[in-house]
Amino acid sequence: MPDIHHRLNISARADAVHHLISTAAGFREWWAEDADTAPDGRVTLGFFNRTTIYQLRLLHNDAQRVIWRCETGQEWQGTDLIFTLEGNNTGVLLDFTHANWKEATPYFISCNTTWGGLMFRIRSAAENKQPGPLFAKNSLAY
Repeated sequence: MPDIHHRLNISARADAVHHLISTAAGFREWWAEDADTAPDGRVTLGFFNRTTIYQLRLLHNDAQRVIWRCETGQEWQGTDLIFTLEGNNTGVLLDFTHANWKEATPYFISCNTTWGGLMFRIRSAAENKQPGPLFAKNSLAY
């Protein structure tokens, strides 16, 4: 099974990055404007006026690792979003894997490109540069 994998250094405290990757409120700062937490704890992300909806279930959450299971999405269903944080001299190293894709389709390749851009939005948000989410409710932010 192919995986998407990115790593980058962030000049911020680990708890600032942790908030961004472990909550719907955090996701709204860099990923999707339409991000809500359901009563059962799942996070729902809506894209393009909710023509695409991803539901994520939190599988693991501690100071070093956050894991979300994608429960919906034609190619996302059953994949895992794994964020690992490692402190270093300048802040934190974020290691991200979108794991367990069934195959490397054109959509997989597109998602790899998008995740690369999203990593820089996480860094900007953690470093208080306020990039805003890449996905507005009805469009891309650029």
